[in-house]
Amino acid sequence: QVQLVESGGGLVQAGGSLRLSCAPSGRTSNNYAMGWFRQAPGKERIFLAGISWSGSSTYYIESLKGRFTISRDNAKNTVYLQMNSLKPEDTAVYYCAARRHFSRTAVFSTLDEYDYWGQGTQVTVSS
Repeated sequence: QVQLVESGGGLVQAGGSLRLSCAPSGRTSNNYAMGWFRQAPGKERIFLAGISWSGSSTYYIESLKGRFTISRDNAKNTVYLQMNSLKPEDTAVYYCAARRHFSRTAVFSTLDEYDYWGQGTQVTVSS
């Protein structure tokens, strides 16, 4: 069982930036494809970005390209989501998710493709 812990959320003004981090609570291998999702109040959880275990492949929803960047540091066993030019509509709980997979390039973009989830971190963007 993999337990994921997100950090880095908080309150930021519109136009500002935040970097979210996600790491497993215990020692695990790095063979996990990772993803970031978010869920706004009253809305469904949606996919934002994914990255293969090697970091060689990434995938974003079209509306976030250029503002959000997913990356990982396998030496630190941590995945990041850099969020720039934040807007009030980015306000949500952000979740990271993991799926063990040995393909260096596989990226997953739907909720049911992921096996492990963090508890989420709140991001609030004020106008």
